[in-house]
Amino acid sequence: MGFLDFIFGAKKRQVDFYMKNGAEILDVRTQREWDNGHIEGSRHIPLDNLKNHVDELKALNKPLVVCCESGVRSAKAAKFLNLNNIDAINGGGWVSLKSKL
Repeated sequence: MGFLDFIFGAKKRQVDFYMKNGAEILDVRTQREWDNGHIEGSRHIPLDNLKNHVDELKALNKPLVVCCESGVRSAKAAKFLNLNNIDAINGGGWVSLKSKL
């Protein structure tokens, strides 16, 4: 197993753990990006609107796997959610995440 396999395998194991524990997928891309394709059953809240949905996401009482196009916005979103006492991880890009499910 190479270093990259170790790194990306760890991400898959983390996503698997979250999904097995009832996590919901949160897509933080723009509406236009979402309309062009998304993971079936995922929740959509654009990153720019995330702060307005903190109470709603807390009320879910579920962990979140956050995705976007490449993983940059989802990393920011996961950090923001964690700072607001919501259990969330960065799932990376939505296409890659979809292949891990």
